[in-house]
Amino acid sequence: MAADTAAATQRPLGDLMLAMDVVDTLRHRETLVARELADEDRDARLIERLREIYRAQGIEVSDAILAEGVRALKESRFVYSPPEDGLQVRLARLYVRRRVWGRRLGTLAAVLLLAAAAWHVFVTMPSERRAEALHVEMTQTLPRALEHLAGHVAAMTDVADALRQAEAAHAAGEQALQVGNVEAARKAVAELEALEARLAQEYVLRIVSRPGATSGLWRIPDVNQEARNYYLVVEALDRNGRPLSVPITNEETGETGMVSQWGVRVPETTFARVRADKEDDGIIQNDILGAKRRGHLEPVYMMPVSGGAITDW
Repeated sequence: MAADTAAATQRPLGDLMLAMDVVDTLRHRETLVARELADEDRDARLIERLREIYRAQGIEVSDAILAEGVRALKESRFVYSPPEDGLQVRLARLYVRRRVWGRRLGTLAAVLLLAAAAWHVFVTMPSERRAEALHVEMTQTLPRALEHLAGHVAAMTDVADALRQAEAAHAAGEQALQVGNVEAARKAVAELEALEARLAQEYVLRIVSRPGATSGLWRIPDVNQEARNYYLVVEALDRNGRPLSVPITNEETGETGMVSQWGVRVPETTFARVRADKEDDGIIQNDILGAKRRGHLEPVYMMPVSGGAITDW
């Protein structure tokens, strides 16, 4: 076998090319090969047929070359047989396609890098900023707000109920900060802010007496159908006569809302006196029901009242 290989390498290149062409011709004439190679004794006949084919093309091919081509076809000498699949073959294929895989891996790496950057920018950084802001709020902003508001309320009033409310809200806020409950701490600050704003308000309660406006009304309470509740409709006006909105709890619903007009429940005698005042000339001469001073929670009334209020009629 080694001798045949050595002999093959010493042959002229032209002879080798002719032998390969013979094999190629035989492969392209599959019917001829199937018929003539069915029996090995017919090699001579096949060679003769091949000689005729080449002569028709104007090519002279020696018998040795034709015989070599027939033997090469039988031995599948010029046929590529792929190697068996295995680790080395797979590694070789990966190496051959290294540029394709390199581009794909590069693209994948770029996508992963971009995704990591986007996650950092849109998720990690905002989360870190929120955590830092929450830390600052819990350790600085809310504690300062609680101390400032509680101190300001104590400085602007000596009303026991107001001081009690301020102390309760301040204590609740401090407790919330100790346990890390930011929502409860914010609620305590909001309560102190509302209390401070309420104490700071100054206004008079004027009975509404404009043409077409309701100055008073009465209701039959659900709990006692034999009774009547009388109300005078008032509005809160600041020093410049501008209406203010104040928190009023509706005794019929239990809901508290910010309103600029509401009904104050009064005894029947007070209601009758104001009605008579209005019926005299259509104007309520004595139209100031009360006034709220700075540092106080409730107005000081200039007429007898029963307590309680309504916000719609």
